[in-house]
Amino acid sequence: MVAPKSEAELTKLGILKDELYETIKEHGSESRTFSQADLKGLGVIPNNDTMMLLNIIQALTNEKLLVGVQLPGGEIGWRWRSREDAKKYTSLPDEATMLVYSEIDQAGQDGVWIRHIKLRTNIQDATLKACIKFLESKGFISSMTNVEMPNRKMYIRADLKPSERATGGPWFTDGELDEAFIKAIESIIFEYIKTHSAYMSRGTSLPQRQPKKGVVTGETRGVKRVATDISNDDATAMPPTAKGVPPPKKKETYLPMPAGYKKYPTVNEITEFIHMQKVSSAMLGVADIQALVDVLVFDGLIEPIKVNNRKGYRVVRPTKQDTMSYAKRQQEREAHPELGETVLGPTSVSSAVTEAPCGRCPVFELCQEGGPVAPSTCVYFQEWLGLTEKPIVANGTAPP
Repeated sequence: MVAPKSEAELTKLGILKDELYETIKEHGSESRTFSQADLKGLGVIPNNDTMMLLNIIQALTNEKLLVGVQLPGGEIGWRWRSREDAKKYTSLPDEATMLVYSEIDQAGQDGVWIRHIKLRTNIQDATLKACIKFLESKGFISSMTNVEMPNRKMYIRADLKPSERATGGPWFTDGELDEAFIKAIESIIFEYIKTHSAYMSRGTSLPQRQPKKGVVTGETRGVKRVATDISNDDATAMPPTAKGVPPPKKKETYLPMPAGYKKYPTVNEITEFIHMQKVSSAMLGVADIQALVDVLVFDGLIEPIKVNNRKGYRVVRPTKQDTMSYAKRQQEREAHPELGETVLGPTSVSSAVTEAPCGRCPVFELCQEGGPVAPSTCVYFQEWLGLTEKPIVANGTAPP
């Protein structure tokens, strides 16, 4: 390739070079690859002179404004690079450092493993470490942790944020699963679905009125009445009750929505509610909330319901749900640790049968005297009565 020699040609080349670079930027992002035919089609090169185009491409490549890439079929293409990034390349001290930085730059938000850098550049360990140290000192690169491969030493451009694939998304903090954060968001989602897929029955009842008819008074007690007196009694009269005793109060409870209810909360509505609560500095998308909703479905706490092409969610067993909010129950657990861990979902149904070991025994049908499991040798009765410590079964957990 013969470079132009006259000053006029150099000036013209410089003008066309800048014009071609700006035109390339206008016709595609940094990820777009331009072939030679694409560059000719931009209409910048006079008469589509191939030699002049190649001279301009070489000049832009030398200034690190264009990056050569291999196209399918063996053809060469080019991608443009910002002037700020190009200055970083031109400021690097040697070819080895430039190769290392190029590998990290091309990896983008996923980052690159240091071993892959070594294999692709064929640079010795000592030289590679020196290049990494120089790039870190200049603030061009930084180390990162990939949750899929936490033991690998990886690097990324310092001005890039690691991808969700590398960081694990909002559910990971410093490369570790943030279980406390997940549990907090799950509780908010569950409470929102619970309060929007069932309604609260306050359980109020009117005080019972004392009946005026059909009440046996002291004067007539023990006296036989005739049939006509009995037939004149009020058939709807209430039975006698103790004077001054208030009627029993009904307990507050959640009741299911009537058939055909159409306003069960959707994932989009739940996501919007989470954003309004401002419970997290991280931006939680619909896909993130959907992942936690799916977990609640798999745990049997909620279920999807579709009405008129609208997919919403509702709690299971609404009448067994705790009317106290999860946050308030959590405060009680923190004040009284003996109450145990706060859990989501319906409260457990307890009775005299289920509280006794027999009511929850998985081998109840096999229990008989003389067999491997017998009432006289049952260790769980001792624990239930508080006479021994709770036994540990094979998998390391205590039985219910």
